[in-house]
Amino acid sequence: MFSDDEKRALLRIVRDSIARQLGLPTGGFPPATPPMQEKRGAFVSLHKKGTLRGCIGCLQGSKPLHQELAELALESAFGDSRFPPLAAEEFGEIDIEISVLTKLTEIKHVDEIEVGKHGLYIKKGVCSGLLLPQVATEYNWDRETFLEQTCWKAGLPENAWKEGAVICIFGAEVFGEKQLLNERAD
Repeated sequence: MFSDDEKRALLRIVRDSIARQLGLPTGGFPPATPPMQEKRGAFVSLHKKGTLRGCIGCLQGSKPLHQELAELALESAFGDSRFPPLAAEEFGEIDIEISVLTKLTEIKHVDEIEVGKHGLYIKKGVCSGLLLPQVATEYNWDRETFLEQTCWKAGLPENAWKEGAVICIFGAEVFGEKQLLNERAD
């Protein structure tokens, strides 16, 4: 979907957005290519020493991706209610990961879910929850555990996926600073 140069540019936009908010020097935003201008759902995940430090996203983009990511970067760093706002002294310790989503597709049967390929979105009543595709792989979950954990994230009973919840799948192109650095070293 994105070239390595586009991935690096999007990661730079995220990092520079956070740096600018912290009052740190930035290199300025690179020009946006046509794929970077598409309206897409996306998530920005921040990790510090391998542990989640913030993650905010949207299912459907309402503005060009490069602008959406700049805003999600700020929300992830300073607005994720699970964590205190990112401090300037932490900035150098964070690793950034971006997930650009495909469209949600409602499924009829859970056999359609491919762990490691699909993310899940579950909704029942006013409750909804989402887990990105890489989460199930990270924790080595099987399909049923992935469904249960997505229900839990939605604030639903773990078995709500069996009891009338709407289940949607989606794909994601996931890339991060560590991944691109490792590819450059090879």
